Amino acid sequence: MIVVTGSAGFIASCLVAKLNSEGHQDIILVDDFTKDQKTPNYSDKKFAEKIDRNQFLTWFDLHADKVDLVYHLGARTDTTEFDRDLLTKLNVTFSQGVFRICADNKIPLIYASSAATYGLGENGYVDSNELPTKLKPLNPYGDSKNEFDIWALSQENTPPHFKGVKFFNVYGPNEYHKGRMASVIMHTFNQVGATGAMKLFRSHNPDYKDGEQLRDFIYVKDVVSVLYFLKDETSYSGLLNLGTGVARSFLDLAKATFKFMDVAENISFIDTPADIRDKYQYFTEADMSKLKSLGYHKPFHTLEEGVEDYVKNYLLPHKYM
Repeated sequence: MIVVTGSAGFIASCLVAKLNSEGHQDIILVDDFTKDQKTPNYSDKKFAEKIDRNQFLTWFDLHADKVDLVYHLGARTDTTEFDRDLLTKLNVTFSQGVFRICADNKIPLIYASSAATYGLGENGYVDSNELPTKLKPLNPYGDSKNEFDIWALSQENTPPHFKGVKFFNVYGPNEYHKGRMASVIMHTFNQVGATGAMKLFRSHNPDYKDGEQLRDFIYVKDVVSVLYFLKDETSYSGLLNLGTGVARSFLDLAKATFKFMDVAENISFIDTPADIRDKYQYFTEADMSKLKSLGYHKPFHTLEEGVEDYVKNYLLPHKYM
């Protein structure tokens, strides 16, 4: 039996789709299932049971002997959230509970960390297990993720193998519910559909021109392919980057979205909101050598390939993965 937390959300619901496509149906979905806008993410999936997030640790304690693997992808993922108590509860304390039960019952664990832990990248983007204590995330969300990484790496009693996967900028189907936190591709699609134009954030850093801020964008289908590969990877425990290893600009992303919507480009710039301006990453690029060393060599979608599939096969027909 495989447990997937956060399974009503973006990446985790796509992972359940991947697991289903590989023949797995004995899956436990864990989340807050009261939000109707997330229901389509899992309504057509095959699974054994749904467990409310608030009841999960009690359930897990009682049924751990039946669980073969945990994908812990559930978290408070809003990078503009400044309620540190909430972030500690959901991203640290809850995750510690999952980790401890996995450790006590020798259950492999794959959990979601984040590239937000890298801050401005002053220490680089290498997924070293020694780096987290040196990192300076730019927001409380990144702090919470880094705090758990540090805690997990310091434990003597651990799952038989565990991976803290540092997701970079993930985009793709099943993010309709994410609002402000949705990918720029989805925001572009919605703005172009409504106005025929797209407004990107202006650069407030003299080293970057408007729209040329760089991020490592990775298509969710590549993400779940890697997560599925890690299910059977037993040789390594620790942190693991998950990006493409190639930084691309927001302007590239917007231009590709216009192209695959078959709409003429109309891009302008607005000031980055004040509440995130001084917490804004202008460059991220994952060092992917560790994943390759573990034997994953499948090529990632290019930005253009990923945007084309997302726009044509999901956004335009409003479909889910």
